[in-house]
Amino acid sequence: MKNKIDAIKNKIKKTALKCQRDLNLIHLVAVSKTMSIEKVKQAIDAGAAILGESYINEAREKTDALKAYNVSWHFIGHLQSNKAKHAVGLFDLIHSVDSMKLVKEIDKQAKKKKIIQNILIQVNISNETTKSGIELISAEDFLKEAALFKNISIKGLMTMPPFFDDQEKARPFFKALRQLKETINLKKIPNITLTELSMGMTNDYEVAIEEGATYIRIGTAIFGQRT
Repeated sequence: MKNKIDAIKNKIKKTALKCQRDLNLIHLVAVSKTMSIEKVKQAIDAGAAILGESYINEAREKTDALKAYNVSWHFIGHLQSNKAKHAVGLFDLIHSVDSMKLVKEIDKQAKKKKIIQNILIQVNISNETTKSGIELISAEDFLKEAALFKNISIKGLMTMPPFFDDQEKARPFFKALRQLKETINLKKIPNITLTELSMGMTNDYEVAIEEGATYIRIGTAIFGQRT
């Protein structure tokens, strides 16, 4: 597994140099959902510093079993409002906030726990009905409303483009998310400074980095195909 993680890190480095980006601003999220605690431990030992989970109960088992390790846990799956109370405080960053109902619930639970929960807003750039996320056209109004809540901190945006065999075809979707981030930041909305872009997976992360990704979510290239 170390060879796989090292190979990805080398590709990240080469891509960052190629597009003249600061390597320190690009973070690898090892997508560990459905993987055993032992496999996740192997990934950590091999250099994975951020783990991406999608299922609350599974994540709680892993974070508890691996609490001796100095790693960061991110939630990258679809989060139901009724599970928000379990996600808040368990994860350093929730990538997939896709509704105002969820924003309100995360804020409510964070207030109860007396913490500020870091989140990303998921944007459905491709307008696919099978994908979660707010529509691009609604993003600015959504962010303005979300920024009013005191116990969340909106760090940036997340998206999942359609799957393509040719990663160049994903570029317009990544570019659109970066442009949205830049547009929102120019508006200087109170309590909103977007710094993070979570985009790019095993099949398209190099192009995502070229377009400004700060978090790339890699599962298959680290753990192999999920069964």
